Amino acid sequence: MRKVSFFPVFIFMCFAGFSQNSMNEAVKQQLVKDWERAKAYTKEYLDAMPKDKYDFRAQDSVRTFAQQMLHLAQANMGLSANGTGKDRIWQGRMLEQTKTAQSPDSVNYYVMASYDFAIDGIKNMDATKLEEKNKRGNFDESRFAWLLKAFEHQTHHRGQTTIYIRLLGIKPPNEKLF
Repeated sequence: MRKVSFFPVFIFMCFAGFSQNSMNEAVKQQLVKDWERAKAYTKEYLDAMPKDKYDFRAQDSVRTFAQQMLHLAQANMGLSANGTGKDRIWQGRMLEQTKTAQSPDSVNYYVMASYDFAIDGIKNMDATKLEEKNKRGNFDESRFAWLLKAFEHQTHHRGQTTIYIRLLGIKPPNEKLF
C-alpha cells in the first residue's frame, strides 16, 4: 500500500484559510476608507446648503433637504448595524419627522454621528463575519451585503440633494470618487 503525505494538503488548507481572512480584512479596510470618504463628501453637501434653506423642497411631495439628510442618517445607522452587529442608536425615533431634529445644527450632528457609527462599527467588527448571514425582516443577507446596501442608500440620498442645491443656483460639491 502506498503512503500518502497529508502535509501538502494541510499547507494548502492553511494557506486557503489565511488568504480568505486576508481578503476579508482588505475588504473591511476598503469599507472604512469608502465610508470615511462618503462622510467628508456628505459634510461638503451639508455645508453647501445655506442654513436658512434646510427646509427647501424640490417639489411639494418630497422631503425637505433636512429630511433627506435625516433619512440618510437614520438608514446609515440601521443598515450598517445590520452589517456590523453594533447596537442601534436612535431606535424607535423617526428623525426626519421630528421638527427639532430638522434644524441645520441638529441635521449636521445626526448625519455626522451616523457616519461615525457606521465607520466605528466596521472598524471594530470581526472581518471573518462579513460572510455571515443576518436576517432582518424579509431579508436574509450577508453582513457584507448589508454594508453595501447601506453605502448604496446614502449615495442615493446624497445624490438626490444635488438637485435641491442646483435648484437654488448653488454649485454642488465636486464628486469624491477616491
